[in-house]
Amino acid sequence: MSFAAAPLPILTRLRQETRPAHEALEQQEFNRALGAGTLTAAVTHRFLAKLYGFVVPYEEQLRQHAAEFGPEWELERRARAHLLRQDLPHADELPLASNLPPLRTRAQLLGALYVMEGSTLGGQVIARQLAKNGIPARAYFSGHAEQTGPLWKSFTSLLTEAATSELADDIVASATLTFQRLHQWIESDNA
Repeated sequence: MSFAAAPLPILTRLRQETRPAHEALEQQEFNRALGAGTLTAAVTHRFLAKLYGFVVPYEEQLRQHAAEFGPEWELERRARAHLLRQDLPHADELPLASNLPPLRTRAQLLGALYVMEGSTLGGQVIARQLAKNGIPARAYFSGHAEQTGPLWKSFTSLLTEAATSELADDIVASATLTFQRLHQWIESDNA
């Protein structure tokens, strides 16, 4: 008699299976400077400009599919492009990414949401580092401030509930592709 292994919980799968793409993304200039303690306002500005170029079209796609999510997802509250505009006075002149991952299905949206929502956690650490270095552009990284933890917890609970066995593989694939496409955009010569 053989037993099939129980499927891993979606959050475990996401952490494990996106790790290589997540770690590759963290090797770009901004994170290297952050880790080395050599972060400058110019490096921060370049990174924020690249984030803006990705976050704006991502949030537009998410809004187009908002009807697929109930009010408990608080999608508008989770939006952060407006915070990038606070950090970048001429943000609306910046180029936008054309290489977003596909965001047409619920599973694709959930995978991308996992990546973008997860970035709020690291943002809290980055905001403190920027403050310590006297770099004022930190509205985006400060994000939801003291509400970051509760919003993440709410998101992971909703994701766990929404991630049926039929959707799990596509959610993980979308999260991985989101990390990869964000990395490609940040490393591109646009902006």
